[in-house]
Amino acid sequence: MKFSHFLKDKLITISLLGLGIMTIEIFLVIYPISNFIKIYIPIAIMGLYGIGMMIEYITKRNYYQNFNHILQELEEKYLIAEIIKTPSFKEGKILKESLEQISKSMLEYVNKYKYLMEDYKDYIELWIHEIKLPIAASKMVIENNRNEVTKSIYEELDKVENYIEQALFYARSNTVEKDYSIKKNKLEDMVKESIKKNKNALIQEKVSVCIHDLDFMVNTDSKWIVFLLNQIIQNSVKYKKQKETLKIEIYAEQAKEKVILSIKDNGMGIKQGEVTRVFEKGFTGTNGRMLNKKSTGIGLYLCKKLCHKLGIAMELESIEKEGTQIRLLFPQSSYITIQ
Repeated sequence: MKFSHFLKDKLITISLLGLGIMTIEIFLVIYPISNFIKIYIPIAIMGLYGIGMMIEYITKRNYYQNFNHILQELEEKYLIAEIIKTPSFKEGKILKESLEQISKSMLEYVNKYKYLMEDYKDYIELWIHEIKLPIAASKMVIENNRNEVTKSIYEELDKVENYIEQALFYARSNTVEKDYSIKKNKLEDMVKESIKKNKNALIQEKVSVCIHDLDFMVNTDSKWIVFLLNQIIQNSVKYKKQKETLKIEIYAEQAKEKVILSIKDNGMGIKQGEVTRVFEKGFTGTNGRMLNKKSTGIGLYLCKKLCHKLGIAMELESIEKEGTQIRLLFPQSSYITIQ
């Protein structure tokens, strides 16, 4: 708060005070009173008012400076009403009471929609589990009626299952901590499970998969890691070069305080200017907009989000027309042991 702004707010009061002093002086002139009293009275009035005004200014300035400082430092700014102290002056008390009412109203509004979102999420999860039953039944029918047509239908059902799984993990992505179980898992087992889940697409596209040096134990949730690997492998298959055999290499290496799992392919790669944007929600890039490349821009965004929730770093390097490499960095500490 600037003193000039404070004075501007007090301009009417100061003007009325000056007018009052002038009126008093006019009456004092009529009576035979010493000049000392005539001078002392307006000076005393103005002096006492000035002191009071300075005390008020300093009190309000300190309060609002502290208010702004706390507000700037606070991440959840809606909590300001709970943190700031109740001031001694009336305006500040009214402000604090108003902020408390606003905060309470906002929390009630948020909780209302949080409940609605939770209800919607529960419905989506239930629907996803229910839809898996007819898909599984359809696959059994296809297994008993093998031909070129049913083979194509089976492949499409695989894609449907992948999108359903993505929807399920997306619905749970904001509450990962309620659904994961951190324990020691072998990287090789998780990688092989992911390859097994994608075997039909890998066989159909004649993909060459090479896995090696995966004899590492990491502390994580195997279900979520398999999902991450599925998304990465499916992206590699989706963006393979049309006239070249896709090669996917998956391996791990030990680094200081971490194990690095690398998934490398020789696919289409990503343009240099788009590499930093591939983790943005809905970003499809040049490859995603190409003919027959139906991209949602959700896969890598979801992977990055889940990695953050699991405490895993995710890095991506890519050269256009040469390929892409994604690294998952699993932290390890000699001070922590998980059974």
